[in-house]
Amino acid sequence: MKPVKTAAAAVAGINDGASVMVGGFMSCGNPFTLIDALINKGSKNLTLITSDTGYPEVGVGRLICQNRVENLIASHIGTNPVSGRKMNSGEMKVTLVPQGTLAERIRAKGAGLGGALTPTGLGTEVEKGKQKFSIAGKDYLLELPLGADFALIKAEVCDKYGNCFLPMATKNSAVVMAMAADYVVVEADKIVEPGELDPEKVTIPGVFISTIVKAELPASNLRLQS
Repeated sequence: MKPVKTAAAAVAGINDGASVMVGGFMSCGNPFTLIDALINKGSKNLTLITSDTGYPEVGVGRLICQNRVENLIASHIGTNPVSGRKMNSGEMKVTLVPQGTLAERIRAKGAGLGGALTPTGLGTEVEKGKQKFSIAGKDYLLELPLGADFALIKAEVCDKYGNCFLPMATKNSAVVMAMAADYVVVEADKIVEPGELDPEKVTIPGVFISTIVKAELPASNLRLQS
């Protein structure tokens, strides 16, 4: 059985300077309850690894707006103007990674691989400082594995063994993140007994989950800035 904790207890070990992966895309699949708990804890100078920074004061975007992130690794930041301002002012270091490459780097870490070869980014800023290989007459960049101290992900259903069901697009980056972090917290809308989750619906096996938290904020919670 996996421990079921309060959100505050689940993020208690995320201290200043930690690296944190957060699942979701454009707020879809963000673990709102865990993000709130992390903000309330007061942790700062975080390295945040996420697909995007969403919108101001919405889901993962709140970590940016609340000045908790020192180093951001993401695929795009265009929908959150606060991210752009912080990048341009030098207040926050931003590393933009093509979305497919970001997913492959995370997957490589979880699978224990030495990296991923991709042609994406050849001849652009992305290529700078990276090894280039030629295989069968085609050039590739070596993208190194990317892991984190923690991963915060969202599931619709989770059993007490940690097996998770993530519907439709909410799967996005959460599946590979659960494999690539040292400690994985899943926020679930519904927690069920072992055997109540159809094995055919298991998106993330419980072996990758460290702790379970019951969601307190609805998935539709947007809290847009007025």
